[in-house]
Amino acid sequence: MLYLDHAATTPVRREVLEAMWPYLTGEFGNPSSAHTVGERAASALADGRARAAAVLGVRASDVVFTSGGTEADNLAVKGIALGSTRGRHIVTAATEHEAVLASVDYLCRLHGFEVTFVELGSDGLVDPAALDAALRPDTALVSLMYANNEIGTVQDLATLGAVTSAHGIPIHTDAVQAAGWLDLRVQQHGIDALTLAGHKIGAPKGIGLAWIRGRLPVEPLVHGGGQERGRRSGTENVAFAVGLAAALELAEAERKDASRHTSVLRDAVIGRVLREIPGSTLTGSATSRLPNSASFCFPGTSGEAILLELERRGFVSSSGSACAAGSDEPSHVLTALGFPADLARTAVRLTFAADLTTDQADAVATALAASVAAVSGVA
Repeated sequence: MLYLDHAATTPVRREVLEAMWPYLTGEFGNPSSAHTVGERAASALADGRARAAAVLGVRASDVVFTSGGTEADNLAVKGIALGSTRGRHIVTAATEHEAVLASVDYLCRLHGFEVTFVELGSDGLVDPAALDAALRPDTALVSLMYANNEIGTVQDLATLGAVTSAHGIPIHTDAVQAAGWLDLRVQQHGIDALTLAGHKIGAPKGIGLAWIRGRLPVEPLVHGGGQERGRRSGTENVAFAVGLAAALELAEAERKDASRHTSVLRDAVIGRVLREIPGSTLTGSATSRLPNSASFCFPGTSGEAILLELERRGFVSSSGSACAAGSDEPSHVLTALGFPADLARTAVRLTFAADLTTDQADAVATALAASVAAVSGVA
């Protein structure tokens, strides 16, 4: 069976498990304890933080370990917005991950914020001029994801960051899908906060991080012992933090080669699908997309039925965000881009591993064409 759902989660890498193992066994100390066992745990935590920060090109003291990408998004969006003295206005996009959208909704419902959803192109790209027009003197935060988890569209963060910087407004980016495929050095993009999830890059589920520029006041969501410089209380998960750091280093070391290799095979799959499956539509940007992401709609079919056919043929994939799996509602990303609900329900998302082979890519395209034909009543 070939797993084609790496946007949902990835297997834990052996190197990551090996890095974590000492802190799951003999080195079990609480990093807040004032004795040698605790000090060793604190040292490992500090080392993991420094290594993760080095990949991002930031100060280690600005990195906050969280329980995953969802908590990291919540901390960045709610924490920065509530800590701001600029006002009660947020700018985001209707295609953001639910962790961002639900956080914005919470701020609007319970804290009097207003939200402006920036205009998007049909490919999911944000127009810098539209972003500039959406900003107001009372805008506290802009939140725009680096790479979309459903359609794979990659934003030009440097240009968008320049727009917000000109107004002195902080910008956060959900980079969960970008890790391992795109440059994460925040200074290249002019952003003020970035969030990641470990399980997308070979670390375990249950660990993530939020980098928030130190000058930004942040209202913590979790209160207690004041860990993580007061931004996120709770005893830190030392082993998982070490694992996240190891996974980030590995992903960054392999990123350029992986991106070059996988993007070629991605384009080969996309080309065959568009040529061989009548009516097939590529979703997202044709040129500015994740190297490992190919997503389609197939009019007159059912995305769920196609996925079942694919799995019967030995290929496991999804229709979109794993967080929305099992829902009868069409993708909020596709409907926000103007896709009719019936067409959005035909979506299939393929997200590849970095070690995808040419033979596997060919087999994927062949199986997808056969699956669409089967559910269309043609085969």
